[in-house]
Amino acid sequence: MLRLLPAHERDTVWDVLLPVGVTVLPPDLARVDELLADPALLAPFRSLWRERDAASGRQASSFGRPTIAMATYVRLMVLRSRTGWGYATLVREVSDSLHLRRFCLIALSDPVPTESTVRKLTRRLGPELVAELIRGVITLATRERRFAPRAVRTDSTVVEADIRYPTDAGLAASGVRLLARAGQRLAQAAGAKLVHVRDRSRAVGRRLRAMTRTLRRRTGEARTDVLRLTAEAGALLERSVREARRALTAARSAAADRKAAVGQAIERLELLIGQASTVVDQIGKRVRDERISDRLVSFADPDARPVRKGKIATPTQFGYVSQIAELTASTKRGARGLILPPVTRPGSVHENELLPETVAELRRLGLRPREAVFDAGFGARATRDELADLGTDVFVVGSATNRGSRRTRRRLARYRVGAEGRIAHLKREYRAGRSRLRGAEGAATWENWAVLAYNVDTAAALPLRRPG
Repeated sequence: MLRLLPAHERDTVWDVLLPVGVTVLPPDLARVDELLADPALLAPFRSLWRERDAASGRQASSFGRPTIAMATYVRLMVLRSRTGWGYATLVREVSDSLHLRRFCLIALSDPVPTESTVRKLTRRLGPELVAELIRGVITLATRERRFAPRAVRTDSTVVEADIRYPTDAGLAASGVRLLARAGQRLAQAAGAKLVHVRDRSRAVGRRLRAMTRTLRRRTGEARTDVLRLTAEAGALLERSVREARRALTAARSAAADRKAAVGQAIERLELLIGQASTVVDQIGKRVRDERISDRLVSFADPDARPVRKGKIATPTQFGYVSQIAELTASTKRGARGLILPPVTRPGSVHENELLPETVAELRRLGLRPREAVFDAGFGARATRDELADLGTDVFVVGSATNRGSRRTRRRLARYRVGAEGRIAHLKREYRAGRSRLRGAEGAATWENWAVLAYNVDTAAALPLRRPG
């Protein structure tokens, strides 16, 4: 059963006994608390539950065990983005702090939700609900706060996946280990003797150590030896894949009743076989010096892809690209505004491929900024065509088609540089640079929560509109 607000008042008899100074929130939390108290911000939760009830034919929004209060959940996640705490640390710190308990609407006599509850709820709610919360904060700021968007600046950044630096031989080592483990679990679940999937981790590990010794020589022969050792690791992975396929065929014929545990083990092994086959194919193409497209870089996060942004320190990163569009009330130096729901996609995606979804957010919110600023990575003609119906003046850095006086062009060029600072601010203060949630949906969810926490802090600091 959906529960939006706590079942009791924040001030219990125990809170009344506390000194007044203990119950007063710090100024920054007090402003955020006032903003999040608006009940309209929780409307997306009710809409999501109704949609899922209609799809499943159940009435989970009205019957069953109640959820944790969604108002408490939102405040916990805003705190997590602001502090960078993990779920376990978040729960422990909130449980131990009077101020954080009051901010999260948790009475002294009530337990704090467990970390597994918060973690699983984050996955199940997904990125779209958080995007609706972001839209709600922007609507609230334009309606009740003194915020009138005049300009928007857009840029893209890399959201790194939470994985190790990938190598083909390293992927082969992970593949043989995972296939052997999945084959063993399938045999246990099926309760039958299947084809044994041998764990070749030691054999691949010897190739990895030999590869390390080879690279230390720093000679022209090193590359040939590394390719040979990588090919041997790929051959070992291919043998494990063949064994896993035979085990999978035997399990399907042996487990006729298809228990839930057997079905899950079969699905897991099927997934790993597909991923391991992709790695084998990648190693073969590398040995033959062929181009590899849509490269798999991790078994843990199979949606992550290589991203090349031309940075000197990190020429190649692995993860996702997220487009950030910030609405500001002016183009002055140091202007701070609100960010639209970010558009996050795997791999190296061109700026103009993400732009239609960013512009769709402007239309959805009914916003028509007077000026829109983009960096040189955007195509001038395609960008202007996308924003033509909004009546927005488009400025693309370095384009000869920019209109306006020299003073206007210099002002907009300086304003665009602020997008770099805003992205750095998001990564530094709200942990938007590296997604701790796996998969494309997890990365989008992670970025959306970071943007929501930033928007809440920004909107809470805006002055209220004068009545009338």
